[in-house]
Amino acid sequence: MSVNAEPLVADDRPVLIERRGEIAIVRLHRPDRLNAFTAEMCERIIAAFDETDADDTVRAVVLTGTGRAFCAGADLAAGGDTFVLGDDPDSGGAPADNGGRVTLRIHRSLKPVVAAINGPAAGVGVTMTLPADIRIASETAKFGFVFTRRGLVPEACSTWFLPRVVGISTALEWTLNGRMVSARAALEGGMVRELVPADRVLDRAIELARDLVSGTAPVSVALTRQLMWRMLGADSPEVAHRAESEAIYLRGVSDDVREGVESFLAKRDPIFPDRVSGGLPDLFETPAGP
Repeated sequence: MSVNAEPLVADDRPVLIERRGEIAIVRLHRPDRLNAFTAEMCERIIAAFDETDADDTVRAVVLTGTGRAFCAGADLAAGGDTFVLGDDPDSGGAPADNGGRVTLRIHRSLKPVVAAINGPAAGVGVTMTLPADIRIASETAKFGFVFTRRGLVPEACSTWFLPRVVGISTALEWTLNGRMVSARAALEGGMVRELVPADRVLDRAIELARDLVSGTAPVSVALTRQLMWRMLGADSPEVAHRAESEAIYLRGVSDDVREGVESFLAKRDPIFPDRVSGGLPDLFETPAGP
């Protein structure tokens, strides 16, 4: 699966990668099943984000679906046994939730992520969008945190993400009653940034993704994304102060900073030389003891 390949209409892979210049589009591609989530789709999404992270020509990622749905949730083809999972072969206990594996991979992306929710999104189809930096949706989209109505509980790390996105009260309301949430309610609740006509969702998401990275240093963007997400769970602002101080110290001597300052003074567009593939500093190491 190459980030430089344009998808074929008849492609039967469950996840495709397209390119619009510096923007990679990761597309859920099972339109005949409303892009229902499978174990193979899980692995393909993870692989897609591995590829986009490794490719320095990709500056941002848009996640969307093919057809009239974004993702209908888990594929229920196995009926009542859909959620019967074998023991983890290593621990003998519960295996890692595939939705959580996808969500954590998106969360760890080194490039900004915009979710273009082109239609209905339920179950893992909505929870996988929560680690995106921006979510926009079709005016006709709807969202279902339907777990309690299937005898399940929320997954894909959504008990961490959702309250931080919409607040604990709204998160509890949506997950406890398990009813579908309209696009308008999702907008009012802060889960999506804006609503656009269905035929404009992808183009608008690409515009937003491009705006996030235009004229910016890729390494600084990656570090800023890490700082913002990680500090949501920090115990105090002192944690942020230590991490930011380390980042400023390391970035301050970089070629990127020299270029950023010199281009500003010269009133020209910057050409930042540092690359994400060159490695990022660990800003969150536990300090050594005395």
